[in-house]
Amino acid sequence: MYVLVTYDIETTSASGARRLRRVAQVCLNYGQRVQNSVFECDISEVQLVELTHQLEKLIDAKKDSVRIYKLPEKAKSKVIHMGIKEPINFRDPLIL
Repeated sequence: MYVLVTYDIETTSASGARRLRRVAQVCLNYGQRVQNSVFECDISEVQLVELTHQLEKLIDAKKDSVRIYKLPEKAKSKVIHMGIKEPINFRDPLIL
């Protein structure tokens, strides 16, 4: 399943800055950062439940916002990328 995770974490306090780092780390465990607060994830339904549960525990629902978009598998081929940092396709073979 192709998922896009976006978030906006309140960072005017030290606790907000900690939440921001923790949210980013959780997202890194499931996908790749494509922009500062945007991650692309190619995960299973079970992993989506785990990701959602972990993020719910981390955020302050009164101050923060997380949006998870479940996209069709074909959406990957329709992404138009401009600029630096071309995303890695983890399904391609790794050549060392």
